[in-house]
Amino acid sequence: MTPALSPLDRDLLDGAHGEAARFAMRLLQRFAEAVGARRFVEAEAAHIDGCLYLGRVSLDFVEHLLRLGGRVRVPTTLNVGSVDLIHPELFQGDAAVGTGGARLMRAHEELGCVPTYTCAPYQTIFRPRPGAQVAWAESNAIVFANSVIGARTNRYGDFIDLCCALTGRVPYYGLHMPENRRARVLVEIASLPPEWDEAGPACIAVGHAIGRLCGDRIPAIRGLPAAASEDDLKALGAVAASSGAVAMFHAVGLTPEAGTIEAAFQGEAPEERILLTAGDLRDIVRRLSTVPDGIPLAAVSLGTPHFSLDEFARLMPLLDGPRPAIDIYVNTGRAVLQELEARGWADRLRDAGVTLVIDTCTYVTAVMRELSGAVMTNSGKWAYYAPGNLGVDVAFGSLADCMASARAGRVVRR
Repeated sequence: MTPALSPLDRDLLDGAHGEAARFAMRLLQRFAEAVGARRFVEAEAAHIDGCLYLGRVSLDFVEHLLRLGGRVRVPTTLNVGSVDLIHPELFQGDAAVGTGGARLMRAHEELGCVPTYTCAPYQTIFRPRPGAQVAWAESNAIVFANSVIGARTNRYGDFIDLCCALTGRVPYYGLHMPENRRARVLVEIASLPPEWDEAGPACIAVGHAIGRLCGDRIPAIRGLPAAASEDDLKALGAVAASSGAVAMFHAVGLTPEAGTIEAAFQGEAPEERILLTAGDLRDIVRRLSTVPDGIPLAAVSLGTPHFSLDEFARLMPLLDGPRPAIDIYVNTGRAVLQELEARGWADRLRDAGVTLVIDTCTYVTAVMRELSGAVMTNSGKWAYYAPGNLGVDVAFGSLADCMASARAGRVVRR
């Protein structure tokens, strides 16, 4: 199918807005044909996943756009890169990867992208408005934008996201269209473990379940704790997108397009019903750990997706007490780091033995100093990816469990 072209689309293809925009629009036109999009619409913003260095081809593509005089046409944020440009001394990987990764990040800046370097752009001033058509990449950001904010984006990947940014256009298909945003699967939480005194574990367990059971179908979830925060929903979407291909979920009574079950399904009947009991949720959380309690730890890693200011506010009281026996890493973005510095929290964190990792994440780049033992995390996404990415065993637990374990140097739980 050949998409209809507006006068702006034709100008972009004719080179009226520069050779880089012409090149990008030609790629977008072919992409739109492949996915069956009938037209293009205006993109209000973009978030680029391609500044993580995966080889020379990543850099070649961006530098080609620079040679053509490329500049982004809409506000464009950047996902994590391969190095922490603020703390380059943290990088312990191959020198070529470090050099190439830093160059790739700078090249995106030269295109006019904002150097946010965060997987949580929704926690910056560039958070889109509800209903906005955007071109976002990075799986957890995509889920959050669609589900929690109510913006509109598909699962855009490397290069296509940047083409959208250079043209300001997105193919109108998939989740950009209201009728494609209805729920297909009803996930009902029959009961929650009574010992869970916060919403986080429930959200992570449900996210892992819908990732495995729903594939790329949109679930509507009924029965999540009413106290679930944005950070809890962030964690749910992140692990759902990691363990499956979920690009959107509805949480009945919590997310903007799911005030009721009927609204989430747009008046249609569910294709499938999934029931999750307290026992199911306990089992899911238990299986996120690959080691038993009591085993020695090499480190603790927090902040995947990047830690928010609210999450740091929960962490700060847990710093009181003896200094941790092992390394603690917290991944976060530049905007949050600025606020930590302004509040004096950054120095207190460092004094307590916490390493703040900016611009990147511990499961995608060589930052952690010691990996000879298991690593503990409170992130379902980190627990899912780290065994394959880093070759480490993982212990999953609450934030309080992680801090208690860091002091003990072994896995302990409340």
